Amino acid sequence: MKVLIVTICLLFLTQLESFAQTEFKLDPSQSMLMTGKGPGQDATINPYDGEDCYAVVQNLGKRTFSIRIQQKGTLIQTKDIRAGEVQKVKLLKGQELYLDPNDKGTTQASVDYEKIEAE
Repeated sequence: MKVLIVTICLLFLTQLESFAQTEFKLDPSQSMLMTGKGPGQDATINPYDGEDCYAVVQNLGKRTFSIRIQQKGTLIQTKDIRAGEVQKVKLLKGQELYLDPNDKGTTQASVDYEKIEAE
């Protein structure tokens, strides 16, 4: 019986990542904080929260939008992502990732995270 309970728990834990929202609709002039506020407040679940990682942002829409990285209110980096493009940016511990659409219309984006492997 204990083996069955452990097996069921492990099954749910392995499926946890599939429940996290990774695709977003961005309305004009609507900035979205992806990471940095903490559990329950971020738009995405970063499985590497508290450590350096890569944020992989894909533009699923037809309009260019920008990503912005900040730390404690200080702008670190901005990048434009054109339609269909994928950008992989280093997101250091404590940094916040924002998606900033342009004012011309809605678009869609996907955000995933990758571990930084030691070299």
